[in-house]
Parts: sequence; structure tokens; C-alpha cells
Amino acid sequence: MVVLKGATPSGERNFYENDETLKKILAQQLPEDFLRYAQRELKSFGKLAAGDIDERARYTDREGAPKLEKYNRLGEDISHVWVNEGYRKTVDETYRTGIVGYVHKEIPELGRKGNYVYSFAQGYLLSQSEPGFYCPVTLTMATAYLLDHYADEALKRKFMPHVCATGDMELFEGATFLTERQGGSDVGANVVQALETDDGYRLYGEKYFASNAGMAGVAMVLARMPGAAEGSKGLTLFAVPWKVDGELNGIKIRRLKDKLGVRAVPSGEVEFDGAKAYIVGDPKNGLKYMMEALNLSRICNAVASIGIMKRALDEAAEYAERRNAFGQKLTAFPMVQDSLMKLRAKQEFETAAIFDLIGLYDHVTSGSATQEEQVLNRLLIAILKKESAEQAIHFSHEAIEMHGGNGYIEDFVTPRLLRDAQVLTVWEGTANILGLELIRLVNKLSAHEIFIDYIQKRLVKLQASADVELLKEKTKELGEELTAFAGFDAALQSFEAKSLMKKMAQLFENTVALEWAEKHGGMYAPLAEIFTEVTWNTRTIGGKMKTVNYFKEVMDK
Repeated sequence: MVVLKGATPSGERNFYENDETLKKILAQQLPEDFLRYAQRELKSFGKLAAGDIDERARYTDREGAPKLEKYNRLGEDISHVWVNEGYRKTVDETYRTGIVGYVHKEIPELGRKGNYVYSFAQGYLLSQSEPGFYCPVTLTMATAYLLDHYADEALKRKFMPHVCATGDMELFEGATFLTERQGGSDVGANVVQALETDDGYRLYGEKYFASNAGMAGVAMVLARMPGAAEGSKGLTLFAVPWKVDGELNGIKIRRLKDKLGVRAVPSGEVEFDGAKAYIVGDPKNGLKYMMEALNLSRICNAVASIGIMKRALDEAAEYAERRNAFGQKLTAFPMVQDSLMKLRAKQEFETAAIFDLIGLYDHVTSGSATQEEQVLNRLLIAILKKESAEQAIHFSHEAIEMHGGNGYIEDFVTPRLLRDAQVLTVWEGTANILGLELIRLVNKLSAHEIFIDYIQKRLVKLQASADVELLKEKTKELGEELTAFAGFDAALQSFEAKSLMKKMAQLFENTVALEWAEKHGGMYAPLAEIFTEVTWNTRTIGGKMKTVNYFKEVMDK
């Protein structure tokens, strides 16, 4: 009997209750008192995400998407974004959990701050039902990061309590506005101007793809001051409140984007016409600051991806267990068992790998990381963001196929999963943009050498086995390829970057898989075997059907 992974023994869905991998991750990375707190809170939030939030997400996607109310009855431009009441309730309930706030302020019960491991565990559960709303949460996390790390004390006092609100005061959701029509991902082409006046700076111009438009209390905006250098070095970071004294702060929304998916988040074209703005940090480091926030957002993107992967896998497994065809349940067919087990191995170990990265990210943001750890952090963010986003689409596709014709019908969650997953390869950097990040890290910081050394040090700690030896050989081969890559000209590097990022992601995740198999045993041992076999295509036709032979052992857990 295949257990319905999203359900508790009582039959009530709860995204946390039966997620043994997430529980083990938290046990490894959280202190004992924090772990007890997290277990209780995540059990409650897992139930909420699987129940009420999921129902509201369906309504928002199908009937209750945000709408722009451009003018009031007097013809005045109010640029108001309407959202449905269910969505508002999800906003309130989610931020009250401290998903953003407790990264930066004390958890009352514990008397100390939370961390990103806990926040991303919440985001992983939320994304299984509402990845669209996880976008505004992401933007608020990025806003809080920028203010906390770079704003002066006066600016922190003005905005941080609201951005980090947990029901104790008015919430200011955040936003990060970068993209302009003429530049897109080429942020150095930005032309929004920041002019100094008697009462500070005012912004003029437009941002072309501004997510959380109309919902944010404060937006982090890149703009160019008079006399500033051309290109990315001339951009300054500003904090821009959406309203001042209850009135729009010289901000208008031209229109909302009609998006394929993630319809919960209003993305629009925003115009600044004298918007009051506050400089954040060193005026010369605007893009540098924003790129740090972008790396945080890329981790959020990866977390949303594994959330969608988990939901897609659970939906596929549950449907296959319920559905009869040709006199048998779908789960009785070897080809179905093979599909589900390959998905399960990838989902478990990609989740473990991303939370491995998140542990490193907590270390880096605490300010105690070495230079090599900082480089490794940037590299892992790039390769895992790319890999997980692509896998979210793949998993959603596979879930639809498992459902057959039903998978294409909006009565089921599967079409929404696919539509919501599709944006994850685009937001926070496409594969091409991430490939450029690999090139920069290799050329400027020898990131490839740091990566290979890091993998080798982890592999040498594992007990000898055929799979460990295979991975050591694959590490050697990839190291040689990356060394050659470092010597290529710019054109050839850009051609090869994405395929090498795929191999790096596979190598890192496979290393994590073997570590989990050795440390935890149980279902992780056969899943690691399957992961290794599938990743490096070592099975020959007519060989042992590991996915079939291990099916009951794994899927009954």
C-alpha cells in the first residue's frame, strides 16, 4: 500500500507531518530548543498550507486574481490593486508566522532570532500550495535583508519594524524594482533618475516588470543620480515608500501583467513621478547590494521549485495509488513504479542539497564565512537555482502525464503547478544569466577549483563503495573539464557554461545523496543507488530494475 504522502494518519492533509526528509534536515541544523519550536509551528503551518491556503490559492488562480483599479469615481489616478479577501487572509496568516520577521528579530518564545533554515522550511511548505504568494514573501525577505545590512539607523527605524511585522504592527510588504524596458536583465542600462531636492531625493522614470506592485509598503529601487557613471557602477539603491502621509508617493501603475501563472502576485509597470526616496548605503554600491539580495531571492526561487516538485510528486503518487487501469492499480505497473521512484530520488536529494546550501548561506550572512565559503555559496546558488527550476517544470509535466487526461483539467492542481513552475526558470535569472555568473566566478575567483576541492573533501569522508568510487571518478573528469573551461575564450565559455552547470549540480546532489544513505540508511540507501544510476546513466538494458525492486520499501515510508 502506497502511503498518501500529504495525509496524516487521520486523513487530514498536512505538508509537514509526513515529510521525513524535512524533519531530518531541521534536526541536523537547528539547536534543540529551536527544533522543538519549529516542529510545533511547522506542523501547524503545514496543515494550514495544505488546507485553507491551498483552497484560497485555487480561487485566486481561477477567479480571484489581482485587478488594477486605476481611477476613482472622480477620475483621480489611485493605482489601487484589488486582491480577494482569501488572499489577504493568507498574507496575514503567513507573515504572522515570522517567515520574514524572525530572521531579523527575536522569536519571543526563544528570546533570540530565527534563521534562514527555519524561514525556508516555511517557504517550502507554503510553495506546495501557493508559490505565487511566495514571490511577495521573497521580495519582502530581500527588502528586509537590504535594510538590515546597509541602511542607516534612522532608515532602519523607519521601515524595518513594518517590513518584519508579525501581527504586532502594520505590515509593509517589500519589493525590488530593477527591470526597465530598454535593458531587461542588462540592469546597467537603467535610466530611472534620482534628483536631489530640498527635502531629499525624488525618482523619475519607469520600471517595466515590478512584482508586488500596489501591495508593497516599501520598494527597493535602483536609480541613477546626476553625474553618476554610466552602466551598472552608476546605480544607487533607494528605499521608496509606496505612500507618504496616506497618499500615493508620486507612484502610478500603468497596467498589471497578464501572466501565464503565479497569478496571485500582481506584477505591473510602475511609473515614478517625483517619488520620495531614501538612499540605502553607499551610493556607489547600489547594484552590488541588489545582487546580494538577488542571491537571496534565487534561494527562495529554488525553495519554491522543490515545493512544487514535492506537491507534483505527491499528487502523482496519490493518483497512481487510487487509479485502476486494465484491472490493476497504476502503482502495480513497473513503468509507473520506475517513473515515481526516479522522481522520488531526485526530489528527496535535491531538497537535501538545497537545505545544505541554506545552512551555508546562514553561515555566510552571519559574517563568519571565509572567502572560499563565500565564493562557494554564490556558485551553489547559481547551479541549484538553475537545476531546481528546470526540475519543477519536469515534475509538473510528469504529474500531468501520470493523471492522463485528468491532469490537463483545471479541477486538478496539476495544470496550476505547471503554469506556476514555468516562471521559476525566468525569475531571478534565466539559465543564460546564471551561466554568465558561472563564467564570472570561474574567471575572477577560481570558483571551479574551490568547488572540486569541496566535493573531494566530502567524498573522502564516505565509506568505500562502488558508487563512491564512481563519484570520485566523475569529480576528476569534471575537474578536468572545468580547468579547460577556465582557459576558453569568451564565446566558447558562454557556449559551454550551462551544460557544465548541470554536471556540477548533479555531482553536488549525488554527493549529498551518498552522505544521506550512509548517515540515515533506511529508504535513503536505495534512493541514493537509484539517484546515482539515473544521474550517470549506468544501467544497461535488461539489467536490474532497482526502481521496481525497491518500490514498496521506499514508497510505503
